[in-house]
Amino acid sequence: MLFLFTLVLLVASGSFFASLPMRMAAAKLSHPDPQGILVLGGSPAREVLAANLARSVPQIPIWLSSGQTYKTSRQIFAQANVDWQRVNFDTRAVDTVTNFTSLVADFQAQDIRHLYLITSEYHMSRSSAIATIVLGSRGIAFTPVSVSEPREPEAQYRTVRDTIRSIIWLVTGRTGASLNPAR
Repeated sequence: MLFLFTLVLLVASGSFFASLPMRMAAAKLSHPDPQGILVLGGSPAREVLAANLARSVPQIPIWLSSGQTYKTSRQIFAQANVDWQRVNFDTRAVDTVTNFTSLVADFQAQDIRHLYLITSEYHMSRSSAIATIVLGSRGIAFTPVSVSEPREPEAQYRTVRDTIRSIIWLVTGRTGASLNPAR
């Protein structure tokens, strides 16, 4: 009986994770142009890139997830002539996993199905892995846009750790933020 339960659980889990790319592809088909910009905090260069991108797509909102200080972020967008009313300044995230988990319900509530994801090039692999699980589980696609910064790529264990944390969030609703040694 335990073997059968384990087998059913593995098949169900495998089916769910295999469906994530299909769910994101369906979201991109239904919304080929991103409907919002998500900027992960950690570098003012990310916000500068987002402000410049926002000028070329003036109709979509922007989310800054635990970025610079409110004052600094507002100055960056003002210098780019981007209306601050478009910016959702969110400080709930404490790390990369919570950048996504703290905002995914907001995106769903606003029927956002496709986002630009802005972060640094060295950070995009881990961010994309998390986004695929968290956003993909809710049928939200993303288009990565990275800032080139002179920094070594992140260690692979961080991607593995945060992928596991994202799965924990899917199952339990908890992010496992306490597992992040940087906190």
